[in-house]
Amino acid sequence: MSADSGIPIPAMEVAWSQVVFHLWQLAIAWVLSLPVAWDRERESRGAGLRTFPLVAVAACGYSLVGISVLTSTEAESRILQGLITGIGFIGGGAILKSGGNVSGTATAASIWNTGLIGMAVAFSRYEIALVMALINFVTLRYVRHLKQNPGGRGDES
Repeated sequence: MSADSGIPIPAMEVAWSQVVFHLWQLAIAWVLSLPVAWDRERESRGAGLRTFPLVAVAACGYSLVGISVLTSTEAESRILQGLITGIGFIGGGAILKSGGNVSGTATAASIWNTGLIGMAVAFSRYEIALVMALINFVTLRYVRHLKQNPGGRGDES
């Protein structure tokens, strides 16, 4: 009981092994988002070293909470659906249209992919997270040279 209000305060039980495991998963999501974040920052895009890691960690965190408190795969799928929609909304903010030119589509797709990386880590599907991080980085860094752009930039952003 609290000495001040007389309201009982429940004892907090902390499963430290779970805390360490979840911190480890959040750290993996953060690390896997850094190559894409670095690429976007280096290219002076609007989203970069802050946005991508935050999206990955948040997606991982929401997924971890959903996994730990929900009792059905149907409920977990609703969490994932909401995350996918919300991350798509964030990515949509990166797309700009000016006249006949559209920019920001690669950044928007990368934001969406970074959310998937965080979700995959939360479900301990590290192979999916790693492959998606590699595909995203290689696509941003090297595939742009294959794209022909008469404007001289060589890639949509």
